[in-house]
Amino acid sequence: MIDVKDVEGAARRLTDIAIRTPLIENAVLNSQAGGRVLLKPECLQRTGSFKIRGAYNLLSQLSPQQAQRGVVAWSSGNHAQGVACAAGLLDIHAAIVMPEDAPAAKLDNTRRLGGEVITYDRYTGDRELIAREIAAERGAELVPSYDHEHIIAGQGTVGLEIAEQSLQLGLPADQVLICCGGGGLTAGCAIALKDRLPELRVHTVEPEDFDDTARSIAAGERLCVSESARSICDALQAQSPGDMTFAINQKLTGPGLAVSDDEVRDAMRFAFRHLKLVIEPGGAVALAAVLSGKLETSGLTTVVVISGGNVDIDLFAAIQAEPS
Repeated sequence: MIDVKDVEGAARRLTDIAIRTPLIENAVLNSQAGGRVLLKPECLQRTGSFKIRGAYNLLSQLSPQQAQRGVVAWSSGNHAQGVACAAGLLDIHAAIVMPEDAPAAKLDNTRRLGGEVITYDRYTGDRELIAREIAAERGAELVPSYDHEHIIAGQGTVGLEIAEQSLQLGLPADQVLICCGGGGLTAGCAIALKDRLPELRVHTVEPEDFDDTARSIAAGERLCVSESARSICDALQAQSPGDMTFAINQKLTGPGLAVSDDEVRDAMRFAFRHLKLVIEPGGAVALAAVLSGKLETSGLTTVVVISGGNVDIDLFAAIQAEPS
């Protein structure tokens, strides 16, 4: 399907568009982990998450005729902002179908970036169906949030940077933990990482009730989450892995990890108090996996991807006010 050359091509397109976020280290975290932990803070990325990478990589490859007709996407918020930002940079109209209960910060930022927001009820509506109907009516191009080769390649630039930066530090990663919704970030990163560091292990991390990728990899087939599933991790509520993402992740990653909402809250508090980083719930799951001991980190170099920091102020303040 796609290989490292596609990721390298995306990296060239993203020059001067995406921020090359650093790998950072913290003594308190290293002490708790018993090893070296390198954090990739994509919460510092343009629009507050990694999503600009895939969105720009796809939109920048549209033909002039496709760009003129505009694009339609569906998203809980981070992909929405990435698409809106990329579309603005390329002078393309973007309509995004978003849950009506998405964090206000994500809704407001998408509109501020020039996106046309169309809301729906996430528990009764089918966001992809709504988006496809709108695209058909307008003759617009669809911009999936994860199951597209250009999206996967763009997100994979995170992994390309991790490999290059860890080698530059003299700390080649033993394992990388990646926040996982539909699996696009993991798939792209796994392609790049396994090319540069073949012995490295890649693990998905998901909320407990939305661990469809972990269960699917274990079962050898795509599985769905329960209709009753709930989590504070609004960014990671995909109902099942994508066709393309599952095929890649099944081959290159595993086993998957899952964390509870309480463990996510603990990670958000740790990040603010010790790292001085604001992380949204979905962006904190990989850090939560390390802090809660979901895998062995002693004597190893572990890279943790912090995928986003777009969280409503009230929720963030409430979590910070809770006892550790």
